[in-house]
Amino acid sequence: MRTRGLRGLLAADDLIGAGNVLARVLAYGADPDGPGLTFDTPVDGHPAEHPLTLGQLDRMVDARAAWLHARGVGPRDPIAVWAGTAADMVLSYLALTRLGAIPALMNGKLRPEIAAEYIRRLRAAGVLADAEHTALLAGHDLGAPLLGTPAEAGTGDPAAAGTPYRHHPEDPVVITHTSGTTGIPKAVLHSHASLFAATRHLLTMPQAQGTNRILNALPAPHTATVLMVNQALGNRAEMFLLSEQNGERVLDAIQRWRPDGVFGFSVTWAELARCDLSGHDLDSVRLWFNTGDCSHEPHVRKLVAVGSRQTVTREGVRRIPGSVFIDGLGSSEMGHSMFHITHHSDTDRYGRCVGRPYQFAKVAVLDAEGNHLPAGQVGWLGIDSPSLFRGYWNDSVTTYRSRLRGWYLTGDLVYADDEGRYYHLDRAVDSVDAGDGRRFFTALSEEQVLAACPDVVDCTAVIVREPDGVVTDVLLELAAGADPALDRTEAVRAALGPEVGATLRRVVPVGAEDLPVTVTGKVRKVVLRERYLTESPS
Repeated sequence: MRTRGLRGLLAADDLIGAGNVLARVLAYGADPDGPGLTFDTPVDGHPAEHPLTLGQLDRMVDARAAWLHARGVGPRDPIAVWAGTAADMVLSYLALTRLGAIPALMNGKLRPEIAAEYIRRLRAAGVLADAEHTALLAGHDLGAPLLGTPAEAGTGDPAAAGTPYRHHPEDPVVITHTSGTTGIPKAVLHSHASLFAATRHLLTMPQAQGTNRILNALPAPHTATVLMVNQALGNRAEMFLLSEQNGERVLDAIQRWRPDGVFGFSVTWAELARCDLSGHDLDSVRLWFNTGDCSHEPHVRKLVAVGSRQTVTREGVRRIPGSVFIDGLGSSEMGHSMFHITHHSDTDRYGRCVGRPYQFAKVAVLDAEGNHLPAGQVGWLGIDSPSLFRGYWNDSVTTYRSRLRGWYLTGDLVYADDEGRYYHLDRAVDSVDAGDGRRFFTALSEEQVLAACPDVVDCTAVIVREPDGVVTDVLLELAAGADPALDRTEAVRAALGPEVGATLRRVVPVGAEDLPVTVTGKVRKVVLRERYLTESPS
């Protein structure tokens, strides 16, 4: 079947959702010998980076579903999955949803005590963990039995899998978790319909260049990877999934696998920006797609300068140097990026502009009472979208605290311009009320420093309010060869502007290893604030 016709059928299918894309694609006659998925580790006798056909992928999922069913797993059973590879995560997700169970995907980098507490709060019906993570759970009270490893699940009999579960649109389909910037991650629940809503919309649109051969550099347990797997299956695209997302690993994969699109988080682009990209063959890349936190201008500019893209000229369609970077703002709770803006080498709309909302999303800038604010005024970002999560699992208090007058409050502070574009200033918890109606923003401050200091590849602003007033520390990660002894204080102060600059206490060169980060690489600014409040200002 032609991909274009299949995409239309899937978009119009009332039965399809995040729990059964693989089965529905095959039901519509997709070629079993067509592309399935490619993993970076061996799985079921298939070597690493050996592409699986759609039919092979389906049989692997059936084997795991049969094995899990034989151990009592059934519809609406929450099953925690803790493993270190993309193959274990994705295949477990596909198998559990085939049974109607609810995979709770956990980042392999969680500390054991946090992972154990997270599983206990899930009130899971079972735990599927690889050998390494099973050992880490030893001695912890999980409140749930260990079922075995994903590799053991692969030994099931595909013929015993039975008929796939038929999901209702509001059936719970997957639990992912937040980054855990303040401690135990929040468990984010999506339904069969909610986590397919954005994909359904995209299937009605022309398929974008850079989405035929995708390198997935997103964390495998994250909502974003679940989305991308389903989009790739629906588009009949090739996808190579990485288990590690560090910059060198991504660059190596691009050169060997030659994708036309690379999907990831802003932390990965920051790592790539630290590298000398001229020494790498990145010509195959047409598209960089960012989700999660929006990206910083210097990182985007470095990426769009490499690769190539197709464009329409007077002579017809031509491939020209320079790639495209699609930026936005998303989270596990949003179910997809809510905004999009396209950058290439000639664009200059930065300043933390995240662009306009997708057609399926309604957004608003709100005050503390839920009233709409006009263009130019900073307020809380409110979202109303069919892609929104259904709540925090076993935590109705936090679920309802995040809602205001029908809007989901993301925790971000934004403003809109007169043309309907939105600008992200900061996470509310990282901003500081400076008094007299003023608020200082860490993310915006970082953007300003990076734009003004070319020998700085990344930075973190720590703004705290002390009894005597607001103080700001700026931590700089320097480019290779930059002089760490050079005093950059006045350059940083000027970049911050007169109000925040007046609060600057110190500028500290640091290494990436000095920064406390979450399992997805986000800097834990809460920890930094506590640390720098207790240290001397030397």
